[in-house]
Amino acid sequence: MKRFRWGWLILALLPASFAVFGQADDEGFIVLAPDEIDWGEADPNAIGFVVLAGDPQQEGFYMIRAKFPPGVMSPPHYHPSDRHVTVISGTWHAGTGPEFDTDAMVPLEPGSYMMHPAGAVHYDGAKDEEVIVEIKGIGPAPTIRVE
Repeated sequence: MKRFRWGWLILALLPASFAVFGQADDEGFIVLAPDEIDWGEADPNAIGFVVLAGDPQQEGFYMIRAKFPPGVMSPPHYHPSDRHVTVISGTWHAGTGPEFDTDAMVPLEPGSYMMHPAGAVHYDGAKDEEVIVEIKGIGPAPTIRVE
């Protein structure tokens, strides 16, 4: 198993032009089917990100999806504001604290929810299967790695 990869840093550099929005109808509703989400060029060793609403680099609400390939995990890090995570598919593994320990990670199945409090150190990712999570919060929301 890979300990972690640095693909999660893409989020910190993600420009607003990567936002994925469905076409609004006459009343302003937006519908986006899973097969319409453009993850860009898939890197099997990096976390993929798609911005669904807002901009995590700016003030205000944002919603992103993160796709973890099998065996890809983020190292210990934190964010300056609360983040709300819902598991969409696969079993996501989450750990807390500054020491990366796969044995201490909690498996979260589809439909599970986890809140990352502002400033709380955590790490997460996929063990044996691809995982997709949806993350919501108030920006700006940089990812700050723990050394």
